[in-house]
Amino acid sequence: MSKRDYYEVLGVEKSASEDDLKKAYRRLAMKHHPDRNDGDKEAEVKFKEAKEAWEVLSDPAKRRAYDQHGHAAFEQGMGGGGGYADVGDIFGDIFSDLFGGGRRGGAARRGADMRIVVELDLEEAVFGVAKQIDVPAVANCDDCDGTGSQDRKTSTCSMCRGRGRVVAQRGIFHVEQACPTCNGSGKQIEKACKSCRGHGRVQKEKTLSVKIPAGVDTGDRVRLAGEGHAGPPGTPNGDLFVEMMVREHKIFSREGNDLYCEVPIRFSLAALGGDVVIPTLDGDARIKVPAETQTGKLFRLRGKGVKSVRGHEQGDLMCRVVVETPVRLSKRQRELLEEFEATFDDGKDHMPRQTSWLDGVKSFWDKMTS
Repeated sequence: MSKRDYYEVLGVEKSASEDDLKKAYRRLAMKHHPDRNDGDKEAEVKFKEAKEAWEVLSDPAKRRAYDQHGHAAFEQGMGGGGGYADVGDIFGDIFSDLFGGGRRGGAARRGADMRIVVELDLEEAVFGVAKQIDVPAVANCDDCDGTGSQDRKTSTCSMCRGRGRVVAQRGIFHVEQACPTCNGSGKQIEKACKSCRGHGRVQKEKTLSVKIPAGVDTGDRVRLAGEGHAGPPGTPNGDLFVEMMVREHKIFSREGNDLYCEVPIRFSLAALGGDVVIPTLDGDARIKVPAETQTGKLFRLRGKGVKSVRGHEQGDLMCRVVVETPVRLSKRQRELLEEFEATFDDGKDHMPRQTSWLDGVKSFWDKMTS
């Protein structure tokens, strides 16, 4: 089955900004996350689809390649692990093979990068936290110090004579490429290490402590230099990118640096006015609800939102009032409400929104019947 367009997956235009992409990805990731859709295979597929689209479009180089070539830019054979290619690697390899030089020379200059997703509570994302994470990665073999040799001895490659490069004929061209015998290292081993079978690298799991800065949001990444996969002998490790996924909160939702919450109040308090205590992430606060407040009215508490991870800007807390209808009334409460209802007459002076709505309904029916 052919893949959907990544912009279509995220529901954004091709000209969407990085912030638009992040908001779209965050919305889809929260909606289809496996923790919220236990056993729902369709949600799992949509979650993976959104994540794949985000991983490509959030990287400027990959996005340029996708805009130019579509999914073909990342098909097997055009790049490295996970189905995604580094655009620089693609063209670097081509020119290196054709002209005998290039960005990376013979062998890879470093190990592959890794990406891991860490789930955070909203409080952890807002205030920052240190997390212990287990990372499965390719590491240098301890038994041979990454040489691949049982006795740690190497000799000059007999095929390329230590150059790491050989010349092969492709049609009318003579093309220089990495030596297939030593994989471009210029070295050979006599006795392969039994632990890594001569590869010099093994699969290991390591535990890392990651300091998550305050203010991160879903889609943000922390880079841990040198904590990715080990490269060939003598080359540095790749990097580890820790990507954030913020769980849904029971009270607050987040839009940028602002937080939103709903505050249910009694209709009597909405009519008469009064003080309401509301929670914030750093303690309780109090808002004054004026008389005759309607459902949906927003109250802004400045500086009670999220401090931006990229600067000193502090968001606000937006409290949306919801007038709640009382339930399980006592006999006396019902009697009082019935007396109260009887005082309204036609209600025009007390229910302006209802009166306006009824006038609109009447106008609509008049047009339909004329």
